[in-house]
Amino acid sequence: MKTPIISALTFILLLTFSCSSTAHHHDDFLHCLAQKFHNYSSISNLVYTPRNSSFSSVLLTTTWNLRYTTPSTRKPKVIITPEHESQIPPIVLCARDNDLDITARSGGHDLEGRSYVSEVPFVIIDMINLSQVTVDAEAKTAWVGAGATLGILYYSIAEKSPTLAFPGGFCPTVGAGGHFSGGGYGSLMRKYGLAADNVIDARIVDVHGRILDRKSMGEDLFWAIRGGGGDSFGVIVSFKVQLVDVPEKLTVFNIHRTLQQNATQLIHRWQYIAPTFEKDLHLYINAGRTSYLTGENSSQDGRNISLGASFKAFYLGGVDRLLSLMQESFPELGVVREDCIEMSWIQSVLYFFGIPLDSPENLLNRTISKTYVKFKSNYVQAPIPANGIEGIWKFFYEKEGENSEVIMFPYGGRMAEIPESETPYPHRKNILFHMTTELYWQEEEAQNTENYLSWSSRIYNYFTPHVVNSPRASYFNYRDLDLGVNNPRGKTSYAQASIWGKKYFKNNFDRLVRVKTDVDPKDFFWSAQSIPPLDSRFTYVDED
Repeated sequence: MKTPIISALTFILLLTFSCSSTAHHHDDFLHCLAQKFHNYSSISNLVYTPRNSSFSSVLLTTTWNLRYTTPSTRKPKVIITPEHESQIPPIVLCARDNDLDITARSGGHDLEGRSYVSEVPFVIIDMINLSQVTVDAEAKTAWVGAGATLGILYYSIAEKSPTLAFPGGFCPTVGAGGHFSGGGYGSLMRKYGLAADNVIDARIVDVHGRILDRKSMGEDLFWAIRGGGGDSFGVIVSFKVQLVDVPEKLTVFNIHRTLQQNATQLIHRWQYIAPTFEKDLHLYINAGRTSYLTGENSSQDGRNISLGASFKAFYLGGVDRLLSLMQESFPELGVVREDCIEMSWIQSVLYFFGIPLDSPENLLNRTISKTYVKFKSNYVQAPIPANGIEGIWKFFYEKEGENSEVIMFPYGGRMAEIPESETPYPHRKNILFHMTTELYWQEEEAQNTENYLSWSSRIYNYFTPHVVNSPRASYFNYRDLDLGVNNPRGKTSYAQASIWGKKYFKNNFDRLVRVKTDVDPKDFFWSAQSIPPLDSRFTYVDED
C-alpha cells in the first residue's frame, strides 16, 4: 500500500499542469507539503492521489458502507497515511491554507461515510498507521492510537492481564478514534459507563497545527471530544484510557425465543427488569428473523417466516449467581445451566462477535465486510406496550427486513449515575434502553437502495409514539443525515444545526457550540454534521 507516488518529475508536472481551481488547490496543497517537510521523501510514500494506482485500494481498505462508494460519490483529492503524530500538523496547515477540508479516518465504520466522504474538496488523513496500543497494567491505563481498532485494544489488554478490560463496543473492527470521541457503548456500560467516560487524556492536532494534550487543550475542549465527536475540533491522535477490573471468569448466554415461544411477551417483560438488574449484569436483545439472528439456513416464504428475539447476557460473575438472578427476576425466560458458559473477558469479546474462543489473534484483523447499511437509533423512557411490540414484527415479514434487526440495550446502573452534562453524551438518567434498527443489504440489491431506506424510515416512524421526543433523541456514533445537515459552503446557523444537534446532545449542544467557537471559529473542521461556530468573522493567526 505504501507505493511511492510523487517523484521529483511527477511533482513538477503536478505543479505545472493545473486545469481547474480545484486542481489548483490540490497541487498547491502538495507543494505546501513539500515545503513543510524539508525531507519530503520521508512522507512521499504515505501520500496517495488519484494518479496513483494504489489510490482506490487505499480508499476502500477501511470503507464499510457501500452506499458511499458509487461512481458519483466525491472522492478525496489526496489520502495521507501518517506514521507519526508529528506528520499531521503540516497536513492540517496545508489543507487549511489551500481551501481543502480534512476528514480523519480511524476504522471506516462511520455509518454515513463521513470519515471518507465530503460535499466539498477534501483530504483524508487515514490513521491506520497510528494504531499502537501501550498498556500499563500496573497503573491500569492504556494509550490508544486513534487508528487502533477495538480488537487491537482488547487483544493488547488481554496480553497484559486476564482481569483488566475496557468498556467499549462489540465490533472489533471499529476504530478507537471515532468510537471514543462519539460515546462508545458495550457490555460493560452498566458497570463502568461508556468508553468516553473512561478517557482520561488525549492528544489532538488543532486548527493551528498544535499538538495538544489534556493540560494544554484545557478542560472545555477535553470535555467536548469525549462524546461530542472529534471531527469538529481537530484531528485526534490518541487517547489515554482508564482500564477497568473484571473477574477471571464471567458468564454469558445467548437464548433465542420465537413468537411461538412468547418472544413478544418476553420483550415486554424485559423492559421492566433489565434496567434494574445489578450493575454486573447486562442483558440485551436482538429482534428480527430467526434465520438472521441465529444463522440458520431456511427457505421460508411470506407469513411462514420465523421471527423472534435473542436474549444475550454478559455477567461479571459465576453461573450459579446468574441463574439465581434470572430465576428471581426473569423466570419467564427459562434460563437453565446448560444455556450458560463461563469464560474470560477476552473470550466473551470473541463469543459475542462469533469468533472461535481459541483464536484471539483474529481480533487483530481489521478487514471490514463491506455492505450497504442504514442505522436509526432511539431512546426509550417508558415501557413500550405489548401491542406496540407486536407491531414491530410486520416489518420483518417484508423483503427488506430479511437482514435487519432491532437491538435493545438496557441502561440503568452506572449509566443512570453519571450526570448528563458530565460529557457531551446526555442520554443517562431515566433512560430504560437504547434501541437501534440496523438494516443491511448486499451489492446485488443496490438498485433497490431506495426501498431499503424507505423501510428504515417507516419503522423509525412507527416507533415515534414510544420513544423520547421533543426533541427526538439519537446516538451520535450512529450518525443519521436524515436528521439534518450543515450547509456545504457558507455559515450554518445555530438554529439550523440545532435541528440535528439537539437530538444527539440535548442541551450539551450549546456548550459544544461555545467550545467550537473558541477553538475553530472559522469552521475549518467542517462536515455535514460538525458542530458550527457562532460567528465566522475570524482570520487564523498561527503562533510561531
